[in-house]
Amino acid sequence: EVQLVESGGGLVQAGGSLRLSCAASGFTDDDYAVGWFRQAPGKNREGVSCLSLRDGATYNANSVKGRGTISNDNAKRTVTVLLNNLKPEDTAVYYCAARPWGGVGVPCAAYEYAYWGQGTQVTVSS
Repeated sequence: EVQLVESGGGLVQAGGSLRLSCAASGFTDDDYAVGWFRQAPGKNREGVSCLSLRDGATYNANSVKGRGTISNDNAKRTVTVLLNNLKPEDTAVYYCAARPWGGVGVPCAAYEYAYWGQGTQVTVSS
Protein backbone atom coordinates (compact mmCIF):
# COMPACT_ATOMS: atom_id res chain seq x y z
CA GLU A 1 0.00 0.00 0.00
CA VAL A 2 1.37 3.37 -1.02
CA GLN A 3 1.52 5.92 1.77
CA LEU A 4 2.60 9.54 1.52
CA VAL A 5 3.40 11.79 4.46
CA GLU A 6 3.94 15.51 3.90
CA SER A 7 5.90 17.86 6.12
CA GLY A 8 7.18 21.42 5.98
CA GLY A 9 4.11 23.61 5.69
CA GLY A 10 3.53 26.69 7.80
CA LEU A 11 3.35 30.45 7.84
CA VAL A 12 5.89 32.44 5.88
CA GLN A 13 6.21 36.07 4.84
CA ALA A 14 5.99 37.12 1.22
CA GLY A 15 9.36 36.83 -0.44
CA GLY A 16 10.39 33.98 1.81
CA SER A 17 11.05 30.32 1.02
CA LEU A 18 9.53 27.04 2.06
CA ARG A 19 10.61 23.43 1.65
CA LEU A 20 7.91 20.78 1.47
CA SER A 21 8.89 17.13 1.80
CA CYS A 22 6.97 13.98 0.94
CA ALA A 23 8.06 10.70 2.47
CA ALA A 24 6.78 7.81 0.40
CA SER A 25 6.46 4.14 1.21
CA GLY A 26 4.96 1.14 -0.51
CA PHE A 27 6.50 1.73 -3.94
CA THR A 28 7.30 -1.61 -5.57
CA ASP A 29 9.88 -0.14 -7.98
CA ASP A 30 10.96 3.20 -9.48
CA ASP A 31 8.12 3.38 -11.99
CA TYR A 32 6.25 6.09 -10.18
CA ALA A 33 5.64 9.79 -10.55
CA VAL A 34 5.40 11.96 -7.45
CA GLY A 35 3.96 15.42 -7.51
CA TRP A 36 3.03 18.38 -5.40
CA PHE A 37 -0.40 19.89 -5.83
CA ARG A 38 -2.23 22.70 -4.11
CA GLN A 39 -5.78 23.78 -3.49
CA ALA A 40 -6.80 27.24 -2.38
CA PRO A 41 -10.29 27.92 -0.99
CA GLY A 42 -12.85 27.96 -3.79
CA LYS A 43 -10.36 26.81 -6.42
CA ASN A 44 -9.60 23.56 -8.16
CA ARG A 45 -6.64 21.46 -7.13
CA GLU A 46 -3.71 22.28 -9.40
CA GLY A 47 -0.35 20.72 -10.11
CA VAL A 48 2.67 22.64 -8.84
CA SER A 49 5.70 20.44 -9.48
CA CYS A 50 5.99 16.80 -10.50
CA LEU A 51 8.86 14.37 -10.92
CA SER A 52 9.36 10.97 -12.52
CA LEU A 53 11.33 8.64 -10.25
CA ARG A 54 12.44 6.56 -13.24
CA ASP A 55 14.31 9.19 -15.24
CA GLY A 56 14.11 12.35 -13.14
CA ALA A 57 11.93 14.24 -15.62
CA THR A 58 10.32 17.23 -13.96
CA TYR A 59 7.48 19.62 -14.61
CA ASN A 60 6.80 22.98 -12.97
CA ALA A 61 3.57 24.87 -13.38
CA ASN A 62 3.78 28.34 -14.90
CA SER A 63 2.71 29.76 -11.55
CA VAL A 64 5.96 28.59 -9.92
CA LYS A 65 8.42 28.57 -12.83
CA GLY A 66 11.65 30.13 -11.76
CA ARG A 67 10.55 29.84 -8.13
CA GLY A 68 10.09 26.11 -7.60
CA THR A 69 12.55 23.23 -7.63
CA ILE A 70 11.54 19.61 -7.13
CA SER A 71 14.08 16.95 -6.20
CA ASN A 72 14.24 13.32 -5.13
CA ASP A 73 16.28 11.54 -2.51
CA ASN A 74 15.92 8.01 -3.77
CA ALA A 75 17.58 6.41 -0.79
CA LYS A 76 15.05 7.99 1.55
CA ARG A 77 12.16 7.82 -0.91
CA THR A 78 11.56 11.50 -0.23
CA VAL A 79 10.49 14.05 -2.83
CA THR A 80 11.02 17.66 -1.87
CA VAL A 81 9.87 20.89 -3.46
CA LEU A 82 11.57 24.16 -2.61
CA LEU A 83 9.47 27.24 -3.24
CA ASN A 84 11.21 30.62 -3.32
CA ASN A 85 9.96 34.18 -3.46
CA LEU A 86 6.61 33.13 -2.07
CA LYS A 87 3.57 35.27 -2.80
CA PRO A 88 0.25 35.58 -0.96
CA GLU A 89 -1.39 33.80 -3.90
CA ASP A 90 0.70 30.73 -3.07
CA THR A 91 -1.43 30.29 0.05
CA ALA A 92 -3.15 26.90 -0.15
CA VAL A 93 -3.24 23.38 1.21
CA TYR A 94 -0.41 21.52 -0.46
CA TYR A 95 -0.72 17.82 -1.19
CA CYS A 96 1.78 15.19 -2.20
CA ALA A 97 0.51 12.59 -4.65
CA ALA A 98 1.85 9.60 -6.52
CA ARG A 99 0.92 7.33 -9.40
CA PRO A 100 2.51 4.48 -11.30
CA TRP A 101 4.47 5.96 -14.20
CA GLY A 102 7.10 4.59 -16.53
CA GLY A 103 6.53 6.79 -19.55
CA VAL A 104 8.29 9.75 -21.12
CA GLY A 105 8.07 13.05 -19.32
CA VAL A 106 5.88 13.32 -16.24
CA PRO A 107 2.15 13.96 -15.82
CA CYS A 108 1.09 16.73 -13.48
CA ALA A 109 -2.70 16.94 -13.49
CA ALA A 110 -4.47 16.10 -10.25
CA TYR A 111 -6.96 13.72 -11.85
CA GLU A 112 -4.08 11.55 -13.07
CA TYR A 113 -2.85 10.71 -9.57
CA ALA A 114 -4.14 7.82 -7.49
CA TYR A 115 -2.45 8.14 -4.11
CA TRP A 116 -2.63 11.22 -1.92
CA GLY A 117 -1.19 12.50 1.32
CA GLN A 118 -3.22 14.30 3.96
CA GLY A 119 -2.10 17.78 2.95
CA THR A 120 -0.20 20.55 4.70
CA GLN A 121 -1.24 24.20 5.00
CA VAL A 122 0.98 26.90 3.55
CA THR A 123 0.08 30.48 4.38
CA VAL A 124 1.98 33.41 2.89
CA SER A 125 1.45 36.73 4.60
CA SER A 126 1.89 40.03 2.77
